[in-house]
Amino acid sequence: MTHSIQRRLMLGISLAILVVGLVGGLVSFWATYQEAYEFQDAQLVQIASMFDAGHLPLPIKGDFRIKRKRSEDPQIFVQYLEDLDHDGVVDHQADQIGFQVNLPDGLSDQVVSNQEFRTYVKTLAPGERIAIAQSAGVRDDVAWDNALRTVLPFLVLIPILLFVVADLIRKSFLPVSRLSREVEGRGDQELHAMPLAGVPSELTAFVRAINSLLKRVGQSLEVQRRFVADSAHELRSPLTAIALQAERLGQADLPVEAKGRLMTLKNGINRSRQLLEQLLSLAREQSNTQERTTVATSSVMPVFRRVLGDLMPLAEAKGIDLGINLPEDSRLDATVRASELDLTTILKNLVDNAIRYTPEGGRIDLGLQLEDGFAVLTVEDSGSGIEPDLRHRVFDPFYRVLGSDQTGSGLGLSIVKTVVDRLGGQIELEDAVAYPTGLCARVRLHTVGRGSSSR
Repeated sequence: MTHSIQRRLMLGISLAILVVGLVGGLVSFWATYQEAYEFQDAQLVQIASMFDAGHLPLPIKGDFRIKRKRSEDPQIFVQYLEDLDHDGVVDHQADQIGFQVNLPDGLSDQVVSNQEFRTYVKTLAPGERIAIAQSAGVRDDVAWDNALRTVLPFLVLIPILLFVVADLIRKSFLPVSRLSREVEGRGDQELHAMPLAGVPSELTAFVRAINSLLKRVGQSLEVQRRFVADSAHELRSPLTAIALQAERLGQADLPVEAKGRLMTLKNGINRSRQLLEQLLSLAREQSNTQERTTVATSSVMPVFRRVLGDLMPLAEAKGIDLGINLPEDSRLDATVRASELDLTTILKNLVDNAIRYTPEGGRIDLGLQLEDGFAVLTVEDSGSGIEPDLRHRVFDPFYRVLGSDQTGSGLGLSIVKTVVDRLGGQIELEDAVAYPTGLCARVRLHTVGRGSSSR
């Protein structure tokens, strides 16, 4: 399970906001509700005080009602408690409320005709008592209205606060996302320090530790590359001397058996020299730290023809049909962002690999296509191909597919991958399209301007 600090912060703060908002809303609601009740009790007491001597004159016997501003329903009832009948209930008209005359002075809750009232009784003078009453339903409505008004800001502000907090947390973690994208987008050889500009102080120590690690890894890789390059360079001279001695020995009058063994020795020396050349090429490419976007450019078709000229003898020795597969009478060409040396290294290794693993009498086609600012260079053969689950492994140095009886060092495709990555391109290995079996290597390189095609 993935533990996200950002999600944990958002969840924790959101829960805290919701809990505090809920508790605060409930407390505010309850306090306002009780305050509305107390205010309405005070209102009853204040209305009763208006009937004291010197305030309101005593109206005629009966009751009257103080109505709401926007409703015909009475909000306050005023009734005199006098003139008892034989049941001890005030003799009232049809629209009057029959309160008990012997109600005690002060506030109390009364139920009359299955209707609940909040009542305040006051004695004005001997024999004159008055009851100020308010319907409990009306009181509840007023209290609920007032209480809900105090909760409304919580209902509006809590979602806004949650949104603001989520946005702030997301923006606070943007530097982390930026750093992760910057590291993820780097190539294998891009071990330069990560920039500290715009990095929060909490992450500065972490980024500096990563930069220190990158520096140590870069130094270690540089030592390894220098060792490989120096070793290959030092071995080149002795092998050259051995090759010369073998050539001179071949000119001597030797028995047939000795000549056969000498030929085996020459083949071994040639393979060793080729391995050293590939090791030097790989070390040179890996130590090249130039930017991906290079100012060097070259045309594809001249390099195609040069590579065909260099490797045609190897293809003819196995009876392989090697050529460029373009539409008839087409003069398609493209200028790519790569030097002629880089482009030659890519194509020569791909074609050499295809010749090695294509059986006698097979075919190898070189192709060129233009796709949205890229030149797609293809080398397609009719060989046995490579299993899809092994295609990512063949780019590793010295890796060779098991069961292959062809000689080689396993460095060709690794060199190609290193050069293509440095140029900002892509290389893919796919099944051959033109043949039932085989492999198609597709290299995508950035073009300069537009390729040309004329008929």
